Amino acid sequence: MRVGVPREIKNHEYRVGMTPMGVRELVEQGHQVQVELGAGVAAGFSDQAYEQAGAVLVDDPRSVFTWSDLIVKVKEPQPDECGWLSADQVLFAYLHLAAERHLTDALLACGCTAIAYETVQDLQGGLPLLAPMSEVAGRMAVQAGAHCLEKAQGGRGVLLGGVPGVSPGRVLIIGGGVVGENAACIALGMGARVVLLDKSIPRLKQLDERFNGALTTLYSTRENIEQQLEQADLVIGAVLLPGAAAPKLVTREMLDTMRAGAVLVDVAIDQGGCFESSHPTTHDDPVFELDGIVHYCVANMPGAVARTSTLALTNATLPYVEQLAQLGWRRALQEIPGFISGLNIHSGRVTCAGVAEAFALPMHAPEAELGR
Repeated sequence: MRVGVPREIKNHEYRVGMTPMGVRELVEQGHQVQVELGAGVAAGFSDQAYEQAGAVLVDDPRSVFTWSDLIVKVKEPQPDECGWLSADQVLFAYLHLAAERHLTDALLACGCTAIAYETVQDLQGGLPLLAPMSEVAGRMAVQAGAHCLEKAQGGRGVLLGGVPGVSPGRVLIIGGGVVGENAACIALGMGARVVLLDKSIPRLKQLDERFNGALTTLYSTRENIEQQLEQADLVIGAVLLPGAAAPKLVTREMLDTMRAGAVLVDVAIDQGGCFESSHPTTHDDPVFELDGIVHYCVANMPGAVARTSTLALTNATLPYVEQLAQLGWRRALQEIPGFISGLNIHSGRVTCAGVAEAFALPMHAPEAELGR
């Protein structure tokens, strides 16, 4: 199979869809790989490294798209890239379509087969291709939030860890999944007082045991969210509904109850955000202030730590890429447990329930698409 790895062009996106190690594995299995010149440089992977791995380097991004049977990216295709996709191609990337109507329409129009990393499941119902970036984003959320709390950044001027004789900062984490757990790990490590809310009692019990009681866990209700917001210096939105738009758990009105200069970090912004007041920002201009509250809503947070993120991503995606290349997308989705849940769009039809619901579009069962 012909596999293409283009350079990412989203604002300050420094990751790349595959490392030279991944390219070497594919080439040794008999596949052809094209990589756009400079695709991996920002993540620390030179063009020479890709050449040595067996890739053909191409300086025209359009040719990478049009030549490839399978296109492996990190982020969703940008408008120009959507115009280069065709019906006989497979796109494998983070898509987050439930928050992007224009992108959804573009992929429906081009007729390609779009498989989203973030909705692929494993046997336990976990999200193996989202997990590595969720780990990164959860850890970065505290790092970014701590910086935003500095007075020069518009924050309250609070040091999360405090100092002897001064209380540490208070961190509220909404959501106890991979993002929430990793955010709690870093926030506790910095010495903050941390409260985490989730709807799952078994998960709260798990986290209580994981952190040996150092983490305060609460069942997520509107009342508990309201009460905790009043005390929080940093709030991290870590809620995920796979493939669907994120629920708005913090309303605009709730901001009035928060301390001036408190910080909201919306890790769910790729899926539309879990704070009503959120809108996507970029690494160029990462924060905005609304009602006295600092918002950090960068939609591709892990792109800032591109080398770590790319290595972690390729570790997770490569086995799936290998099977797509070896078996073709239909057999691969049939034979790998949970892989079929990654199919979001095929031949102009929506095959992901969350996307169909978000835009009131007809839903087509992904299993039925395998025979088309």
